[in-house]
Amino acid sequence: MDFQEILRTRRSIRRFDPRPVPAEAIDRLIAATLTAPSSRNSRSTHLLVVDRPELIARMAAMRDYGSAFLKDAPLVLLVLGDTAATDLWEVNAAISATLLQLACVDEGLASCWVHVAGRPRLKAEPDGEQAADYLRSFLPIPAGCEPLCAVAIGYSTFRPAELPSFDAAAHVHRL
Repeated sequence: MDFQEILRTRRSIRRFDPRPVPAEAIDRLIAATLTAPSSRNSRSTHLLVVDRPELIARMAAMRDYGSAFLKDAPLVLLVLGDTAATDLWEVNAAISATLLQLACVDEGLASCWVHVAGRPRLKAEPDGEQAADYLRSFLPIPAGCEPLCAVAIGYSTFRPAELPSFDAAAHVHRL
């Protein structure tokens, strides 16, 4: 698949077939993700690979909005940033997560990003328990690392509609 086709076909998919993602495909996703550029080549992004259904089901409860669909994904990659490596760990992790999602399309897989950093477990309690702290309670998140997002990955069970038209020129400012 060429790059332009990958860009055209990538969508946020929240419905997955239960079949597992092959280990070789996971290895290729990880390799592609870790090629992402980072500030001062700090390579601050870390990945936690989760393919155990019971852990993924618990991850789906990290927020009371926007994460429930995780329970049906056969694979979740938690994208982390090493906060001691750089103060730009969130930017680096976001770049890595974007490459991960593009790599998924190239592998014939679907994906969807669920934001973790700065998100409360309960929308009505923004100052209450945070999603990241909940995940830390049962996942082996390395010391010094903060989760940015969880990327649900699997084979899609439906074909999304074409993207609606968009006036890209209105978002481009030229000198």
